Amino acid sequence: MSSEQFQITFKVLKTALKKHEKNLTIKTNTNDVYNLYAGYSEKYKRDIYFGGVEIKKNYVSFHLMPVYINPNLLNDMSPELKKRMQGKSCFNFKTIDKNSLKELTALTKKGFDYYKYEGML
Repeated sequence: MSSEQFQITFKVLKTALKKHEKNLTIKTNTNDVYNLYAGYSEKYKRDIYFGGVEIKKNYVSFHLMPVYINPNLLNDMSPELKKRMQGKSCFNFKTIDKNSLKELTALTKKGFDYYKYEGML
């Protein structure tokens, strides 16, 4: 897979997170890494990670911490998106189709709403 294709995939995946950046803090924003954090947690004594996109050697990773904290957010996940999961909160892509992007965008919104409900923003 070409690095050009990974750049395209990175930019497309980044759109799912960018919709929420005005309510979160951008910690990293380069050509190959984009990370968003929520507010400071007294419990953990640090900012809480929300999500990010990163170009790796063989794929582009999309991390979404709310699904790690609350796995119930994944209850309605399609088998197609589930195949992309690596671990509890990471999805790996070489390319991304419209349906997967739509589902990932909706899942990101659910995660944002969960953080908001829990007072993490």
